[in-house]
Amino acid sequence: MTKKKDLKITALVTARGRNTFKNKHLRPVSGHPLIWYPLRAVRAVKEIGRFYISSDSRPILKLGKALGFQPITRPPELALPRSQHADSLYHALEVMKSKDGHDPEILVVALGNTVCFRPEWISKSIKLLLANPAASAVVPVYQENDHHPYRAKFPGSDGFLRSYFDFRDKRVSTNRQDLPPNYFLCHNFWTLRLSKSLYARGGQQPWAFMGEKVLPLVVEEGPDVHEESDIYRSERWLLKS
Repeated sequence: MTKKKDLKITALVTARGRNTFKNKHLRPVSGHPLIWYPLRAVRAVKEIGRFYISSDSRPILKLGKALGFQPITRPPELALPRSQHADSLYHALEVMKSKDGHDPEILVVALGNTVCFRPEWISKSIKLLLANPAASAVVPVYQENDHHPYRAKFPGSDGFLRSYFDFRDKRVSTNRQDLPPNYFLCHNFWTLRLSKSLYARGGQQPWAFMGEKVLPLVVEEGPDVHEESDIYRSERWLLKS
């Protein structure tokens, strides 16, 4: 079995300081800053050998460093609301290589705006990726058939609602339980095999950096934080978990 140090499994926590919800990563959630939860969870994963944090915010980087993460200062142009997450990942990988001579094979990207983390989920995602050499990534998902794409509509040019699919030769049940399983990404972490994801380029849209062959890790839904009400939802999730 391949040793951890040979696989170069690395964690990268990402958090922008510039958000419409000001200082959200440092907002207290059940007694800790929001970003403390991904930092704590990642550090508890035994398969991970190196730990980094990328941000344009000094307080965030300082907190990450205090918890054992090597700070990567993100350029301002990669920390704007319109900035693409993949670009910050490429930047972080370049810093790892130029500064530390480190070139990971597997990168666990943990997002700093959610409490929805369990070390065993991350560990399981790594093991799942290692057991499937063709896979480009493993991502947590939750099942949600209420908002199934078969039920989605868009307005046509005449103003009437249209389906996204051609159902002329297919009958679709109105019962959600009869529909094929539908999954949404949790947006808490992504476990990437870099040779088949970020470095390969050209994967599934809109998260092309995950590559073409993405495996699901089915978990219960967990909230991410975009506004004040999400703080309370996060606290309720922590109480339930």
